[in-house]
Amino acid sequence: MTTLHAACSCGQLHLTIEGESARISMCHCLACQRRTGAVISNQARFRPDQVTIAGKATIWTRTAESGSVVTFHFCPTCGSTVYWESESFPGYVIVAIGNFADPNFPAPTVAVWEESRHPWVSLPPDTPPKRMAKQG
Repeated sequence: MTTLHAACSCGQLHLTIEGESARISMCHCLACQRRTGAVISNQARFRPDQVTIAGKATIWTRTAESGSVVTFHFCPTCGSTVYWESESFPGYVIVAIGNFADPNFPAPTVAVWEESRHPWVSLPPDTPPKRMAKQG
């Protein structure tokens, strides 16, 4: 079984994940752009029983463009968002791919909120055609 490790910038908040993700996606919504400071948010979903969380987290909750409530968990020391839960995807822990710090992490296979995608952002070649989907 694959063991993955994700952590904030300072390492205080970290996750150990057993097994493969259920989905790897990228989100182009404006709220994710503001939250990350980047033009795209990339994330992987895991079942809660796969994830062991260690360290302290501060929580921030907002209503997404889809209308669902999203709760973000970030490090109170360095401010890195490490994981979140969304009403749109109950029963999953969603982890920011950058927190794995692994350039070999698999590419996203789903893109959402593409109407907000910057035109110069290229998608992986196997990404399904442009469509509207729930934020994730």
